[in-house]
Amino acid sequence: MIHGAAGGVGVFAVQLARWAGAYVIGTASARNRDFLRELGANETIDYTTTRFEEVVHDVDFVLDTVGGDTLQRSWQVIKPGGTLVSVVSPRPSLEEAKAHGVRLVWFIVTPNRDQLSRIGELIDTGRMRAVVETVLPLSETRQAYEQASKRHTRGKIVLRVD
Repeated sequence: MIHGAAGGVGVFAVQLARWAGAYVIGTASARNRDFLRELGANETIDYTTTRFEEVVHDVDFVLDTVGGDTLQRSWQVIKPGGTLVSVVSPRPSLEEAKAHGVRLVWFIVTPNRDQLSRIGELIDTGRMRAVVETVLPLSETRQAYEQASKRHTRGKIVLRVD
């Protein structure tokens, strides 16, 4: 399960998970349903109308790019021995993970040349694609930040250096 599946991290996570052979369930708004299916999601859940914990159970893995209440509700859907990876701050509670019998990973990107080269190959061969919603000049960094903060961006926001 990937929360925020249509966002900047989620679009890559959906594609990488499918490439690795996983069955992918993504949460996003209804406007992103077909988009996520094109990226490889097997199922999508409209978080504005459906509480994912009411329809999803016993998943092996949750990637949380949302945090807050979404993170708290995610404990209910992971099977014992499963893994929750979070990329949001504050860090999720190790104690809560242990109480649910779940492995917790708090993840911040660390560049890795080999992994980036492999992702580049996947993009070059068309097995994966980058999704850019907006390109703004560097002078509009504040606008880019504000847009990203709203958390309703499909894919990435790119700053152009002229």
